Amino acid sequence: MIQQLFNPSVQHTLDLVGIFVFAISGALLAVRKNFDVFGIAVLAEVTALGGGLLRDVVIGAVPPAAFTDLGYFVTPLFAALLVFFLHPEVERIQAGVNVFDAAGLGLFCVTGTVKAYDYGLGLTASAALGLATAVGGGVLRDVLANEVPSLLRWDRDLYAVPAIVGSALVVLCIRYDVLNPFTSGFAVVTAFVLRLLAMRFHWRAPRAWHRRSTAREDESAG
Repeated sequence: MIQQLFNPSVQHTLDLVGIFVFAISGALLAVRKNFDVFGIAVLAEVTALGGGLLRDVVIGAVPPAAFTDLGYFVTPLFAALLVFFLHPEVERIQAGVNVFDAAGLGLFCVTGTVKAYDYGLGLTASAALGLATAVGGGVLRDVLANEVPSLLRWDRDLYAVPAIVGSALVVLCIRYDVLNPFTSGFAVVTAFVLRLLAMRFHWRAPRAWHRRSTAREDESAG
């Protein structure tokens, strides 16, 4: 169980940090879209809590943690307030925010996978929900902002793949009965480092084989 992998107080603190950083990204997108203060708060909440909310509903962990722990619900509001007043300054430290976002991605894909398995799901389904925990909020954010979700766009650095790798490492550790604080921490760090490398070297997933260029498609459509 998660409690056996991480100290509960450490786990809670890391969760709040990850939620805060995810909420920052949602609030910043709301500002770029010229949303009002309510829209900024909604996008912050959805981005921060959407993935975990989806996981908890699917596995039957109700009411979801987002509604039973006041800290989980209030933290995104603090992030939204910060961005509302200081978004130019927050934009300037975007690189630092991205690093913490990558750390949150690694943490949530691991804890999400473990929680799903604790609630009786199989290994493959647990890994899928670990991925959903890590990226689900970002997908909901983009949908609400009327954008193609970032993890589906070929012109964005790899985001889902590091989470998939982290979740896969966890289910392999469960399968071979070697899941412990060290191996779970290794999975977190692996996903985190892969995301950092993807941002540093602009790694992207391949598109369809022998795909025609966009320019040629546009010409034929005309």
